[in-house]
Amino acid sequence: MQVRVDEIKVKHRIRRDLGDITQLAESIKAHGLMNPIVINEKRELIAGERRLESVKLLGWQTVDVRVVYTKDEAEKIQLEIDENLYRRPLTAGELSSGLSRVDRLRNPGFLLRIWLAVKRFFSSLFSKSKR
Repeated sequence: MQVRVDEIKVKHRIRRDLGDITQLAESIKAHGLMNPIVINEKRELIAGERRLESVKLLGWQTVDVRVVYTKDEAEKIQLEIDENLYRRPLTAGELSSGLSRVDRLRNPGFLLRIWLAVKRFFSSLFSKSKR
């Protein structure tokens, strides 16, 4: 569901320091919003304040949201706590392995580059001969 960014109300948040959101904004700009912002039925922010501020920084007018129904203020706060407390960051080894894989995919070795060039050459030859 899409909601206008300016309709989302940010009230009484537990998190006080959003930190630097420029990298998150750049990621959203490059790849889109991977996880929707969570609001309640009153359009009050439950989870995703850093994402919300990032899309504001990017000048978005609307944003994807997920609506959850909260029975009271205590449940709203508990959802915010759960959203931030139970996620698990990548370990140093997982991060290192992932970054190495990205590097290898973006910068193939010399032999792989030659093989890909040969493939492209023959592919272009045969695609032209069919015309």
